[in-house]
Amino acid sequence: MNHQRLASAVINRRMLVALVMGFSCGLPLLLTLSVLQAWMKEAGVDLTTIGLMSLVGLPYTLKFFWSPVFDRYTLPLMGRRRGWLLVSQLSLMAALAWLGFSNPVAHPELLAVSALAVAFFSASQDIVVDAYRREDLPDHELGLGSSLYINGYRIGMLLASGGGLILSDHLPFSRVYLIMALCLLPGVITTVLTPEPRVASFPVTLTAAVVDPLVEYFNRENALWILVFILMYKIGDTMAAAMTTPFYLDIGFSKTQIGAVVKLFGFWATVGGTIFGGIVMIRLGILRSLWIFGILQAVSTTGFALLAAIGPNLTALSAVIAFENLSGGMGTAAYAAYMASITDKRFTATQYALLTSLMGIPRVLASAPTGYMATVMGWQGFFIFCTLIALPGLLLILRISDQRPA
Repeated sequence: MNHQRLASAVINRRMLVALVMGFSCGLPLLLTLSVLQAWMKEAGVDLTTIGLMSLVGLPYTLKFFWSPVFDRYTLPLMGRRRGWLLVSQLSLMAALAWLGFSNPVAHPELLAVSALAVAFFSASQDIVVDAYRREDLPDHELGLGSSLYINGYRIGMLLASGGGLILSDHLPFSRVYLIMALCLLPGVITTVLTPEPRVASFPVTLTAAVVDPLVEYFNRENALWILVFILMYKIGDTMAAAMTTPFYLDIGFSKTQIGAVVKLFGFWATVGGTIFGGIVMIRLGILRSLWIFGILQAVSTTGFALLAAIGPNLTALSAVIAFENLSGGMGTAAYAAYMASITDKRFTATQYALLTSLMGIPRVLASAPTGYMATVMGWQGFFIFCTLIALPGLLLILRISDQRPA
């Protein structure tokens, strides 16, 4: 690939759209989680009710149930993707304003309904943005486009959680949520200005929108192996991440050191790794990047085992966090790009929603026994195990290397 093509792949309208849309998708997530929990705690709501409010996040897990609607139907204005995207974004802004004017103590049931509405329209926006990004980006730009989307998502989450909590010390939560709703305006403007992607065909009935994506996918030669790969590629990384904070505290780091090095420095290392990984993918392609980034991702986990032997040394912690977050960001970019690349453009919304829902399973199931494993194995043994459990995911790349939609 020549330098001119590389430059055009890095600097263009599609990359800016991916970044802004990522920001719009990341912003609402924590407004129904950590920010809402802080508001309810401050208002004097009991911990049982606060815990139950986490159920309002179910739409993010179940979004594949209504994703076929976005593949099948086209609204009268702005096309199949942009029309649904605009409706989702405007509805999301209204739901955030409604949530802000709810009363956690007097009417917790209305608060729950409004938070559920935020999660539903946010998950709907995620579905359509994922589909738009797949259809808008040519294959050689999927890696960088996905990395910019992920970084936009992280920035949105940071603004909502950090910015939202800081604002709430100076403003009532009703205004905080209204400000956050207005922060979605750049996404709305982008939706209006960006062109509708061209797709040759799409389902003509709702039944076809539900059934055909599954039939098309499972007719592929290695369909089940691809699903296993999606489950396994980041499982070691995920299991290790579930126990890192208790690990840091257990070996002697202070909460201030963890916050400064792991959270702040680590955040920017992840952002850098995601962007670097996206650029590298333009030259190497997605599959070779999956190999290289996956190996680096696995090796970086051994850094925690080394840190367990060294003890609370800030220089060692910084080196481990830099390597782990850089490689993790690169691996995530390749992972997201691969999932986008294997979707059939006729059913992008449905297939991508299914794959991303599947991607979330290890985060819940594989992370559950990690505390017990660390207790039994010790920290060094646990992190070495997390390194080894990543190897099957890497070997599966050999089985899926020729899979693309027809």
